[in-house]
Order: sequence, then C-alpha cells, then structure tokens
Amino acid sequence: NIAAINKAVAALEKGMAGSFVQTSAAQVLRNLATSSQDMVDADRQSLVAFLSQGSGYAPSSGEVTGILKQLGEEMSKHLEEIVATEDGSVKNYEEMMSAKKKEIESLTATVETKTQQIGEIGVEIVQMKEDLSDTQAALLEDKKYLADLDASCKTKTAEWEERSKTR
Repeated sequence: NIAAINKAVAALEKGMAGSFVQTSAAQVLRNLATSSQDMVDADRQSLVAFLSQGSGYAPSSGEVTGILKQLGEEMSKHLEEIVATEDGSVKNYEEMMSAKKKEIESLTATVETKTQQIGEIGVEIVQMKEDLSDTQAALLEDKKYLADLDASCKTKTAEWEERSKTR
C-alpha cells in the first residue's frame, strides 16, 4: 500500500494524472482510501473523486497530491512504529530465552548434584543398616556372654560361700 501511494504521488507530480488513474496502483489506492479509517472524510471524498474521474481531471492546487503524501507519511510512520515494536519484542524474546537457558543450565546442574547426593546418602544408609545389623548381633552375643558370666559368677559365688562355710 505504501508503494502504491508512492507511485501515485510520483505520477501526479509528473503530470500523468490521466494515465495513472488507469493503472492497477490507482485501483489499490482507491481500495485503500475507501477502507482506511485514518483519513478525514473530506480527504477520502476528494481522493476517491480524483481516482474515479479519469483523464479529464487535472488537479490545479495539488490537493490530491498533498492528501496522498500525508497518507503515505502516516502509513510509513505507522509501519516504522510496528517494526520498532516488533524489533523490541524480538529483543525481549531473545533476552528471555537467554535467561531461561541459563536458568535451565543452573537447574540441571542442581538436579545432577542432588541426584549424586541422593546416591551417596543411599549408600551411607545401606552401610549404616549393615553396621546396625552387625552391632545388634554383637549386642546379642554380648548379652549372652553377660548372662553366662552372671550365671558363672553366681555359681562361683555360691561355691565360694559354701567353701567359706566349710572352713
């Protein structure tokens, strides 16, 4: 649409109003003028009247050329704003993706560290359970030994007391 407006302005400034009106660029411009909500109604009517006249119309004041230049400038400005907004959005997206990639790398390293810690703790737990089993078995044996020792001591004490009485 901006290209069609630029062609129209160039053709009008060269004085080829009649031949321009018959081109496809003029048709595009006519469709743009009728569908544009950004134009003042008076400007729209002047532009549509010019594009509908044909070769018999000769603008003396350059009103149509001015309207077209203004419309072209507004469209170019709007396009620049859209491009700048899109460029900003792309930059924000790239920054966000970079930050997210760094976050993923950090979290992946954390997960790997935690996984390693879980494995080491699991091995320690198994070793502690084995130590507990060994310690419980040793405790049972020590209790049996203590019971045997108590019994032996009682027997020896009873024998000693009997010997002491007999003497």
